[in-house]
Amino acid sequence: MLSMIDPQKFNTLIETNNLINSDYTDIHALLSHILESVTRFCGGEASSILLLDKEKKELYFETALGAKGQDVKRYTLKPGEGIAGWVVQHNKTLIINDVDNDKRHQRHISREIGYHLTNMIAVPMRLKNECIGVIEVMNKADRKPFLEEDIEWLEIFATQAALAITNARNIERAQNEIQFLRDQLTTGGGYHTFIAKSPVIRDKLEIIDRVAKTDSSVLILGESGVGKELFAEQIHLRSPRSHAPFIRVNCAAIPEGLLESELFGHVKGAFTNAIANRQGRFEMADGGTIFLDEIADIPLALQAKLLRVIQERTFEKVGSDVSITVNVRILAATNKDIEAQVEKGEFRGDLYYRLNVLPLFIPPLRQRTEDIPELASFFLKKFMMETKKQFEGFSDKAMKAMLSYSWPGNIRELENSVERACVIGKGRWIQQEDLFLNTPQAVISAQEEGRRDLKNAINSFKAYFIHKVLEEHNWNQTETARELGIQRTYLSRLIKELDIINLKN
Repeated sequence: MLSMIDPQKFNTLIETNNLINSDYTDIHALLSHILESVTRFCGGEASSILLLDKEKKELYFETALGAKGQDVKRYTLKPGEGIAGWVVQHNKTLIINDVDNDKRHQRHISREIGYHLTNMIAVPMRLKNECIGVIEVMNKADRKPFLEEDIEWLEIFATQAALAITNARNIERAQNEIQFLRDQLTTGGGYHTFIAKSPVIRDKLEIIDRVAKTDSSVLILGESGVGKELFAEQIHLRSPRSHAPFIRVNCAAIPEGLLESELFGHVKGAFTNAIANRQGRFEMADGGTIFLDEIADIPLALQAKLLRVIQERTFEKVGSDVSITVNVRILAATNKDIEAQVEKGEFRGDLYYRLNVLPLFIPPLRQRTEDIPELASFFLKKFMMETKKQFEGFSDKAMKAMLSYSWPGNIRELENSVERACVIGKGRWIQQEDLFLNTPQAVISAQEEGRRDLKNAINSFKAYFIHKVLEEHNWNQTETARELGIQRTYLSRLIKELDIINLKN
């Protein structure tokens, strides 16, 4: 029990308690409020809150007030190390009114930051009797000693603060999850969240707003991984057809022998496995939009039939002579130089011009760096939910690395990099090394195991290069083998021998 109630201190406690129970939106602001009240509460010259990072097993200065507050924040302590470490290890309060003669004092920190510590009080912040951090108050005014009365009040306050910090973290985590789910719902479920901060992408959205009102075909061009499908979604969602179906077809992912049936359907008995009538993607999209991704991979024999659909809106199912009429808007995309394919006779010129009524070029991520922080934050929230891990964000070095990296795989590579960082990252922040930028993971593993001979170096490069090309082609082995100039069977063997893993599966 408190030996004596000081009305002024009691009012300070009530004021601080109100702050704790009202300001949950920003943990850092909340802790600053707490510490300001603590310093005023005990009449200290400086104060700090250290929180325990369970994964790293270290104490870090979350908030520090006083002349050297910013300087001290670069230090960390292990449980048992220093006065704060002793408090965490033993879960007990300490009053030290003669710090110079206390062996637990980390004198080198005081020397390095140029701060003379005379006396202090350190109180554990407990949650269900578990210490989650420490509140320290240093150098009481007028060189007075800290008293037992300070402990009685401060321990009450520290318990409330520990609960408030835990609640704030839980609410922040819940808000992130709610925001992520809201993003999915507002885009209609099944559509991707569209993030656009860079001026160049906002300009593209203005073009899309104009294009969406028409029924003309749009050819979306850009490197692999830039998000061409997301732009196709935006055209559909901003169009009068937004409440009708949006049907996606990855032309490179469907075997050539099945593509015609996939697009136009078939009737029972049309071929060996046609045991029933089947509706094709064009029928499914009737009244809405069809998105033909990797359009340059459609075989020449099928291009004539596709041209007729664009011109006349009619087609026949495989095995049938009955014409079907559909009202479909066609959006197409490719990462290839389709004009060069037309010149080589690999793609029909008349089909190309029909598709290319309204061309839309999507710039690579390296030309829209303003989008990187927003995209990285979005992916981090997504993968924190999937991995059941919590991070506060990216370290300064990690963010600088992302902003300076060229991202040859564009947004898809950024997403994979953030996912990988979530899986292997430790502590409060995603670090630069967690992202594995510029350095192939296979090479790192080989170096760590001491296998620095030429053969392993070559295999490491092969693994990295093949993995990169596979990602650029959505792990389509046929297309990847064609890009690499090797047989598909040989590519499959290399994937197995080099232990190349698709992190998305």
